[in-house]
Amino acid sequence: MALAASVVPALADRPVKNTICLFDVDGTLTAARRPVSPRMLQLLSELRHKVAIGFVGGSDLAKQQEQLGTPAIAVTTLFDFCFAENGLTAYRLGVPLASHSFIKYVGEDKYKRLVSFLLKYIADLDVPIKRGTFVEFRNGMVNVSPIGRNASVEERNEYEKYDLQHKIREKFVQAIKNEFPDLGLTYSIGGQISFDVFPTGWDKTYCLQHVENERKLPGGVEYTKIHFFGDKTYKGGNDYEIYEDPRTVGHSVKSPDDTERIVRELFDM
Repeated sequence: MALAASVVPALADRPVKNTICLFDVDGTLTAARRPVSPRMLQLLSELRHKVAIGFVGGSDLAKQQEQLGTPAIAVTTLFDFCFAENGLTAYRLGVPLASHSFIKYVGEDKYKRLVSFLLKYIADLDVPIKRGTFVEFRNGMVNVSPIGRNASVEERNEYEKYDLQHKIREKFVQAIKNEFPDLGLTYSIGGQISFDVFPTGWDKTYCLQHVENERKLPGGVEYTKIHFFGDKTYKGGNDYEIYEDPRTVGHSVKSPDDTERIVRELFDM
């Protein structure tokens, strides 16, 4: 852990210049909703001494602190760039960047209509279990879970299998599309038990504008190569858009161990 929190070269002084690695969180740096391993923190620290690194996840910063940080170390000190909520909440070298809001985008009245529809749909759903926090408002999106985000790890694992078989989330998304065809929203199924609803264009590619703006900042770098690592890279998955974006070099991974293998091969570590 000492190396993970050690002093790193300035962005402009990294040995592999003009290169940044961006990582999805769940399934890429950590097991779903589980804390990061000391081994992965060590890998990220070694990599950070070569290139710029950042994470991009759909959850808010508090959840990413739980998974990637420690009680003694803020997650914003472990990465050069922290892109919570797909970059709607963003940090560069521990300093917050400009943010945006889902509420400002759709307006309060339309937002209330959307949430009312989501809650009514969930109330009528016949799923194996229901726990709590079915609709979670975040700065840049709404996260929707048919069984509730308070489900235990075991319940999440079981529901994931059930959802793959019965396509509960897929059918839910289609119902929202049918009800609100004019809101300009995009839907992304990620993790084990939920999906995200956000304005079109506010997927994980949203964070790339911060990466591109980096060259305009004092001491900033123009990143000509952006590596992205994610596990939900299939169409409809929440890594798909950034994985397929022409500005990135996409790497589809199956687990944190797979992430480590690819990183070590790419950067001769």
